[in-house]
Amino acid sequence: MAQVEATTERVIAADAEAVFDALADYSGTRPKLLTEHFSEYEVREGGDGEGTLVHWKLQATSKRVRDCLLEVTEPTDGELVEKDRNSSMVTTWRVTPAGEGKSRVVVTSVWNGAGGIGGFFERTFAPKGLGRIYDAVLANLAAHAEK
Repeated sequence: MAQVEATTERVIAADAEAVFDALADYSGTRPKLLTEHFSEYEVREGGDGEGTLVHWKLQATSKRVRDCLLEVTEPTDGELVEKDRNSSMVTTWRVTPAGEGKSRVVVTSVWNGAGGIGGFFERTFAPKGLGRIYDAVLANLAAHAEK
């Protein structure tokens, strides 16, 4: 099984701390940022950053729905890591200052891909599809944070 990775980023015209706080607010702000690809969103423990346990279903394609149960950690300042208990997927959100009143948000998801021909298609197309989904989430985050 080869590792598959999808990364996208955006510069947001808002302070890095405010952007990070919005991302880490799983019980308030985060559900408002999600696109139609996410359903059945539920905070099961915590709700603010480290120690949060959150559930959602991610519909990456019309046929592919991933049931996610994510444990959230904050290994370093400005970083949220969501580890899926139901799969090998790990999504990392990094928020860093990007000049006066701006921040850069980089989101990276990695997982163990399938083997064979299915794995080839997954490695080829899944990163682009997930990148588009997270681009839209980052656009929503920008709209929220830049108010």
